Amino acid sequence: MRKLTVISATILGLSTLFASQATFAKTNEIAVIVKSENSNFWQNVKKGALTAEKELGGKYTISFQGPPAETDVDKQVDMVTNAINRDVAGIVLAASDPNALIQPVKKAWEHRIPVVIIDSGINSDGKYYQSYLATDNYAAGKLAAEKLLAKLGDKKGKIGVMSYTPGSDSAIKRGGGFIDTVKKVQGLELLATKYSDSKMETALNQTTDVLESNPDIVAIFGANEPTAVGMGRAVKAKGYAGKIVAVGFDGNKALQDFVRDGTLDGIVVQSSFQMGKKGVNTISRILNKEKVEKFIDTGVVYVTKDNIDSEEAQGVLY
Repeated sequence: MRKLTVISATILGLSTLFASQATFAKTNEIAVIVKSENSNFWQNVKKGALTAEKELGGKYTISFQGPPAETDVDKQVDMVTNAINRDVAGIVLAASDPNALIQPVKKAWEHRIPVVIIDSGINSDGKYYQSYLATDNYAAGKLAAEKLLAKLGDKKGKIGVMSYTPGSDSAIKRGGGFIDTVKKVQGLELLATKYSDSKMETALNQTTDVLESNPDIVAIFGANEPTAVGMGRAVKAKGYAGKIVAVGFDGNKALQDFVRDGTLDGIVVQSSFQMGKKGVNTISRILNKEKVEKFIDTGVVYVTKDNIDSEEAQGVLY
């Protein structure tokens, strides 16, 4: 009976850890920390966060940070640590590395600072953060493959996969969904995945090499914004536009232009704006002692030349 009492008390303590969060927060700052500031995708997250700040009537002040590059994991760890040291009210975090960010998020939990993860998660078995807002990346990768395969029809040959940060939770799941789907089709050969470290120029050079080394390539996939932009530029420069099926991911102006001119057959677009807006609003709900969902799917839209001007597509493009 004593053991059951101890267990019950522990569960109660964990469930109420954030119930009095507003009492513990020493500031009204909500820190939004993303993988990199140098991307339209993450700047769109910022727009969403600032929209939430305005709609909340100034109750919280939003700070926005990200390292110069998505591979600067140590810098992101420092940013989270510094936010904890500032006694922020809450943290909205897009984790650059699923393992390196576990301890900083745990530290926030120990300091009773709620954390909402967006876009890319951490390998903590659901512990230490209160909610995860993201695209279902495996499903999104699968969708990209299905659209690519439908456009490809019965054509057989090699398919290139241009990914971004090795080890990133979103990259693993997105690439996994794409690769697993393509593997089910006979007569198609998946080339070794290339990683650009989310650098457009690297993706451009890698794609150029892939195209030059594989004249029998029939399709190619670019798995995030800078990678897809670099891929699109290479496809266009090497004269492959319209000759191979090319599908990108995310939806900045450059990618929209590639869809309009036929360089890309389509793009899978996440709602990065909603990640920022809902991320901040979820922190606010936690601080208001409201129950929040553990996972919130922010969804995707597949954008082609046929639907790019539709209300649905324009709602996620940036």
